[in-house]
Amino acid sequence: MKDSAYRDDDFVSAIKSVKAFTGTDLTQTLVTVEAAIRGNTALNCLRTLEECGAESAVLDAASLIKHLAGQVNVVIHALGILLCLPKILSPTEVIDYVSLGAGNTGRPFDLETNERIAEFKFIQWQGGAETIRQNALFKDFYLMAERQTAKRKYLYVLGSVYPQKFLNGGRAISSVLSRNVKLRSQFIERFGDQYPRVRDYYQPRKSAVVIEDVLPFVPELASITIDEPEET
Repeated sequence: MKDSAYRDDDFVSAIKSVKAFTGTDLTQTLVTVEAAIRGNTALNCLRTLEECGAESAVLDAASLIKHLAGQVNVVIHALGILLCLPKILSPTEVIDYVSLGAGNTGRPFDLETNERIAEFKFIQWQGGAETIRQNALFKDFYLMAERQTAKRKYLYVLGSVYPQKFLNGGRAISSVLSRNVKLRSQFIERFGDQYPRVRDYYQPRKSAVVIEDVLPFVPELASITIDEPEET
């Protein structure tokens, strides 16, 4: 079913239905259901499920909510970019295009103007082993750094400390590129084993791409976490 086939009442009813099943404490609710179902057989199991509110209609409602939630990351990404624009554009800058959707939109970057190209990474860094986030950041930096253009290059992030720490760090390039077959082949064809570590590649190019924190522009993004699926 397409989004346009849903009514506002469908979403409201779905939330109420799931809330009725979960109660105020989902963990405790599941403990109660586990206790109630213990010892059941095929003869009385269905009645117990009905008493616990475990119905097909609730599953349908949860599926609808999950579908809606799956679009939230795209909405946040799009709004984050749009709200940044008035803060980052210069008085003489004209937007060539902005790419707001998820996935491959056919445009190389999130934003291109007559003066700059830019990528936006609205992910919250935790400071631990964040390999997928690091891989995505390196990909964006690499594609921008190697782009032949006279325009300024910007990589906008939520907080620059951890991205800078990663780019100046010693993680192996082979590890960073291990899950992206296309990017790995492209990188090896161009550079071979010239850059064994991330810092080896980044240091000669650090002035090519400006890494800028967008939180001063859109502080509302501080409480939001977005993770993007890794390409293969």
